[in-house]
Amino acid sequence: MGALSPLLTVMTEVAARAGRSLNRDFRDIEHLQVSRKGPADFVSVADKKAEDIIYDRLTTARPGYGFLMEERGIVEGSDRSHRWIVDPLDGTLNFLHGMPHFAISIALEREGELVAGVIYNPATDEMFHAEKGRGAWLADRRLRVADRKHFDEAVFATGMPFLGKTGHASFLKELHQIMPHCAGIRRMGSAALDLAWVAAGRYDGFWERNLKSWDIAAGIVLVKEAGGFVAEIDGGEDILRTGNIVAGNEAMLGELNKRLIAAK
Repeated sequence: MGALSPLLTVMTEVAARAGRSLNRDFRDIEHLQVSRKGPADFVSVADKKAEDIIYDRLTTARPGYGFLMEERGIVEGSDRSHRWIVDPLDGTLNFLHGMPHFAISIALEREGELVAGVIYNPATDEMFHAEKGRGAWLADRRLRVADRKHFDEAVFATGMPFLGKTGHASFLKELHQIMPHCAGIRRMGSAALDLAWVAAGRYDGFWERNLKSWDIAAGIVLVKEAGGFVAEIDGGEDILRTGNIVAGNEAMLGELNKRLIAAK
């Protein structure tokens, strides 16, 4: 790949800077101040610091752009055609337990369309990035979704409802429809990285319900630019609104969707 576009240069540099802040706190987990926002939903000082870095840097680089952020929520900008969608720490529970599987997720929405995404795991220094029409990349390596066609050979990622969340019974029905028929299912705790790994061909597909837009926006760009497909589980058109997402290559997406519908 040639030089990054000016847009992706900004996004990757911002992600790397916020990642350095997260890594410093990750190395000192036992002293990290943590507040509890809800059942199994934690907000750490590290999370807030990373979001501040991202907000300040992106505001400087692209004045007037709006934001949708996990902690700040909606921040209206003077430029109504552009909006950053940001999760400063996806996989907070992993982070707080010292597990090196968490990510910064930054996406850009232009005129309501997702056009660029960056997902960065600072613990492993893996920087996934994609821009509409320019492909998906891990550093300088071009990414393609896996080309497996047989469901029984596939490994899928998902997320499951945890303490305080609804949908346990429905999830178990979906699991029953999929688990006996595939090679394996993984639950790693970061939807952003799950989608990045689908783009990289590490997973053959991914599904989850009730996610937030900042969990999946950048990953949607990555999967599409890696030649994959993304759909709303129940056939809706607005994945960012419902948060019900299924992703994979064409064959896997079709089979996954069929089994998820059968689980209803």
